[in-house]
Amino acid sequence: MDVTTCLKSLLLAIQQYRDSRTAQHLSGLKCEQLLSSAQALPSECVSGLVELAGNPSTSPTLTSSIISLLSQLACDDQSREILHSSYNLTSTLAAVIHCHSNTPGEPLVLQCLQVLQKLTYNTRIFQSASYIHELITFLMTNIQSQNEDVVMSCLGLLANLCRDNISVQIYIKSLDNVKQFYRTLINFLAHNSLTVVVFTLSILASLSLNEKVGEKLFDAKNIHQTFQLVFNIIVNGDGTLTRKYSVDLLVDLLKNPKIADYLTRYPHFSACVSQVLGLLHSKDPDPAAKVLELLLAMCSVSGLRSLLCEVVFKPAGLKLRAAGRDGGRKAQCGLALVQWLSSPVEGGESCSLQVLQLLSELLETLGAESMPDSTLSFVEMLLPVLLGLLKGLNLSQGDAHLGKHCLRISYVTSLLLNILHVTLQPCSLSLSAHADIIYLVFSTRRILCSVETGHHSLGFIPQDQRIVTPLSLALTSHHRDRVQTGLSLLFEATPLPDFPSFVLGESIAANNAYRQREAELSVKRVAVQEVPPLRTNTSMLNSSSVSNKSVHSLVEKIQTGLEVECQVKDSHVSEIIDVYEQKLVAYASKESRLQDLMEAKALALSQADRLLAQYRFQRAQAEAEARKLAGLLKDAERRREELKVELSGQVLEVERSKADMEELLQHNSRLQRDSEEHQALKGAYNTLLNRFNETERLLKEVQAAHVSLTKQTDTLRKNHEALQLQQNKYAPHTHTHTCETCFL
Repeated sequence: MDVTTCLKSLLLAIQQYRDSRTAQHLSGLKCEQLLSSAQALPSECVSGLVELAGNPSTSPTLTSSIISLLSQLACDDQSREILHSSYNLTSTLAAVIHCHSNTPGEPLVLQCLQVLQKLTYNTRIFQSASYIHELITFLMTNIQSQNEDVVMSCLGLLANLCRDNISVQIYIKSLDNVKQFYRTLINFLAHNSLTVVVFTLSILASLSLNEKVGEKLFDAKNIHQTFQLVFNIIVNGDGTLTRKYSVDLLVDLLKNPKIADYLTRYPHFSACVSQVLGLLHSKDPDPAAKVLELLLAMCSVSGLRSLLCEVVFKPAGLKLRAAGRDGGRKAQCGLALVQWLSSPVEGGESCSLQVLQLLSELLETLGAESMPDSTLSFVEMLLPVLLGLLKGLNLSQGDAHLGKHCLRISYVTSLLLNILHVTLQPCSLSLSAHADIIYLVFSTRRILCSVETGHHSLGFIPQDQRIVTPLSLALTSHHRDRVQTGLSLLFEATPLPDFPSFVLGESIAANNAYRQREAELSVKRVAVQEVPPLRTNTSMLNSSSVSNKSVHSLVEKIQTGLEVECQVKDSHVSEIIDVYEQKLVAYASKESRLQDLMEAKALALSQADRLLAQYRFQRAQAEAEARKLAGLLKDAERRREELKVELSGQVLEVERSKADMEELLQHNSRLQRDSEEHQALKGAYNTLLNRFNETERLLKEVQAAHVSLTKQTDTLRKNHEALQLQQNKYAPHTHTHTCETCFL
């Protein structure tokens, strides 16, 4: 099944699981090239897998299968970086661990811890990312509980999170139980597993190296034991993982000036480095890259460079000059570095570049004044390999291969320039070797600068002052191709702003003066050789002893005042005097030549001293600038952390303000509703009040009418009663009854 079909099947399986929650087509898929393409289909597949893994409703079996597949994809640094930054796999796995934090011994949790340790190695993790705080809490809790099932994975993952990560370090130090955590870590130093010890030392170095705990732990009494332990683990470690973390630990310790000074005084340093260099004989590039990383870190310590030179270069001299068994074993230290230079561009390019950088720094440390014979022999062995690397350019293999090859060539040329700088002395490489080097360097630069892809990594070679002397030798050479190469380089380099034209002029003048005096001396030697032989007694003149006797006899005769008796003897004496004068002239010419050579040597030494002083000044400026930038970076990092903490507080304040604002808005809405209800009730009240007033008015009117009617009724009743009394008095009973009925 090809990649496209596999990706489509995987995407279909993901969609089917989303729809029906069945994983029958998903668990058996194998797609190891998901991240090899920048197309949308692989990205969609990986995104779907990460989404399923982070979904709490996904079954643990399917989550484990997905994590196993994603772990296979994280096969190199580039893939791990893509999974971390583009797909947020780190936070997803941290969320899975958080969901199953109550069962830390579960296989899914162990799998997530192992994949996280793989992802977070040499990767900066921000403590503000999702579930990172929960992950750190989980790791510290299980480390303190000393759960043997997960303690090693937790220590390794926490070592990755703490290394070169100030934000995580500050967060851990701000926790309440950090002292108890320190005590637990110190107890782990007595563990029977070297891997656990290395992980623990790495965490302690990251958290407490510049604190009181670290000063006590890595003081002068304990540091030599730590060095011995770390070197033993690197050389005889129980796995690549342990050796890798041991190298990282030693590199981190070397960043502390006090510990670096302790290592310079470590008595077994040379023997330990020799054993570490023996690991370079492995054909696996991963452990070799870690060893070279350690050697480069040691080169950054000024006190260790000379010791490294003795280990790397001096045994190589023994290999070239001795055939003994022990000498052959030691000679492999330097030869292993040369072997990694010949590694192919695809696969071992990192080791090759590290070797070139290491050799360049070591040779730069030696300088032109301290080049021993063993180092010179090593350089003579190294030169053919470097020149072969310059000749191995193939423009038809694509831009990716060409870019890697150009990067390697830039390192090779830097190393060759250092070799030219440190070997320009009478006892070093020949002038023809120097000319060959400059010819190949410039030819390679000219080829690279003409490529359509535009690789100009060697564009600043003509501005390097180390090229002045070989360039002057090429311009004053007797070979036509070298002169043409030098002129071509001079034509391209002259318009550059930093080209050392003045120094080049002085070097060319010194070379011309030397050649002129050499020619004059050669003419004098030819004149001496063309003196006619003696006409008689030639055997005496051809023998140096007989000539010396004749000169001494002549001196004796002059001192005693004896007279020459015959004309033949006078002729012999005059001829002997001529020969003696010619020898004196020859001796004078040799003395003049030696004087000229001494002057040329003094001029070359003065130029070298001036260039060395200029280089040291520039290097001191660069180091001071680097220290200043490092201080500024550290201040900026600390300020950034402070601002981040302040920003976190402000974010919390803003969130609280938003919550208060939401509550106020809700209260305001309730008050608005109450106000509306109040207005409605007030209107109804006013209506009812008006009706009440009107009713009350009518009631008062009715009451007034009622009172009036009542008064009238009373009056009528009184009148009636009075009339009735009167009637009772004046009329009979029946008549009274009739009248009353009529009245009603």
